[in-house]
Amino acid sequence: MAVAVDPGARAVARRMAEAAGSWLDSLEPGQRTVAVGAGPDDDDAERRRWFYTPTDHGGLTFHEQRPAQQRAAMRLVSTGLSAAAYVTVATIIGLENVLDQVEGFLARFDRERGRDPGLYYLRVFGEPGGSAPWGWRFGGHHVSLNNLVVGGAVVATTPCFLGADPATSPLLGGAVNRPLGRVEDLARDLVRSLPPELADRAVLLPAPPSDLVTANRTTVAPGNRVVPLAGIWRGAFADPVEWAKLRAASDAIDAAAGYRDEDHAVLEYTAAPKGVAAAELDAEQRGMLRALLGTYLGRVPDEVSVLSRYDDDAALDAVHVAWAGSTEPGAPNYYRLQGPRLLLEWDNTQRGANHAHSVWRDPGADFGLDVLARHRAEMHA
Repeated sequence: MAVAVDPGARAVARRMAEAAGSWLDSLEPGQRTVAVGAGPDDDDAERRRWFYTPTDHGGLTFHEQRPAQQRAAMRLVSTGLSAAAYVTVATIIGLENVLDQVEGFLARFDRERGRDPGLYYLRVFGEPGGSAPWGWRFGGHHVSLNNLVVGGAVVATTPCFLGADPATSPLLGGAVNRPLGRVEDLARDLVRSLPPELADRAVLLPAPPSDLVTANRTTVAPGNRVVPLAGIWRGAFADPVEWAKLRAASDAIDAAAGYRDEDHAVLEYTAAPKGVAAAELDAEQRGMLRALLGTYLGRVPDEVSVLSRYDDDAALDAVHVAWAGSTEPGAPNYYRLQGPRLLLEWDNTQRGANHAHSVWRDPGADFGLDVLARHRAEMHA
């Protein structure tokens, strides 16, 4: 049976295909070799690898493109984002220059410049606009966008990761740059608004973990725990000195979290959601939760967003809120929203709670694996 799709998902797919085709047509043969990967119906392992560290994400970097090609690349990126998310992504990329200054222009990570806004990677998988499934991936430090088109419609937009380092930085006139500020504040305000009996159940631990619990795993599974920083890279560095520096930094981050095995057990991912269900929240708190969901599910164009799913009270009821750490503003913190086909994770723990990560995942269906499985079954029926 063919997969039923919304016309809006087809419209977004057409925009993606046109932009992807224009970008690829602008490339020289050598560039195109790097920019194109195997289609989703072929060897799909590389498409399902994703990162949020400043490692090789796979694809053609901005450095390897002329300015007009870079513009075409960003046009493709924009087709997978809402207007607000596009601005946020552009800001996150620009923060590499800010972070470089914060670190004294010293970070290297086994490459010429460790904090580099030119090291964001774009790759197309398969033939855009063709009859076979195709997709594209854009990523670099603190950005990972993953999109799949099947049957001429966008069927998957997760994992979708956005981070910010610094999470907070000064602007002229006393203004503050916080690209993910609402993603943090709405959750904190929600947890702080809970009555004591609900707060006791929502706050799982008094201290947060060092990073996202599900990390950059291809698939989410019960028992997932935090992966040390050094494990969230494509591989060990060729330079043993730089690799030793990263391993030391990774160990220091884990030591600062102070988590014991029993703490990891409390916070590990489970199929049954932890925390407090939205069914127990009052009307104002449910409104806050819907707004918080919008900071994740509103990252993609409206036509392919699932945010409207939570207009249904029954769907919202099933979303659970869990928190770890202090709820005081400025303190290190972690939270998780979980429900059917939904996993949102946030942490702001490193650099004295000035280094934020956020991810939207669809457990069991990330990268469109559910739709691809049905597609393949139909093709071989």
